[in-house]
Amino acid sequence: MSTRTFLATGAAALTVAASALAGPLVGPASAATAPFCGPENLVTAYHATDAGAGHRYGRIVLRNTSDQTCRTHGYGGVAYVDDIGRQIGASATRTPGPDPVLVLEPGQKAVSVLDEVVAQNYPKATCHPRKVTSLQVIGPDWEVGRFVAHRTTGCASTKVHLLAHKPYTRP
Repeated sequence: MSTRTFLATGAAALTVAASALAGPLVGPASAATAPFCGPENLVTAYHATDAGAGHRYGRIVLRNTSDQTCRTHGYGGVAYVDDIGRQIGASATRTPGPDPVLVLEPGQKAVSVLDEVVAQNYPKATCHPRKVTSLQVIGPDWEVGRFVAHRTTGCASTKVHLLAHKPYTRP
């Protein structure tokens, strides 16, 4: 084998090896370089899933409706609000869970499981019941929130924590 053939073969082998190594790194690299998903990229929805033992369960869904890939992770914020957008009671507490970085291609979704304690579980003097018309959902890294229709009864007392949610994950 001539030196020229050996060098060409060696270069081809290095190219193949580099391609094999780069393959698995593409995912994390794109997660690091994709911009964060803002409210302009995502549509927010709530879907009820189950109920029992004084709780109601559902999912907050963020769907990428833009034509660009973006990333998100972790927790946002969730609170009950009234018909003029005033917060009712305490914001949602954060239930521990996995916190993956999610790269959302156009059309893909991220979900956060929401646990709602029924306000009627508390005495009226403790709860101070109030009519709720929406959830205010603030996505991870957002400055402002979105309102999602959600009629229920909340507690005006911030000492009563009715809402808890998990970090956003894949559905």
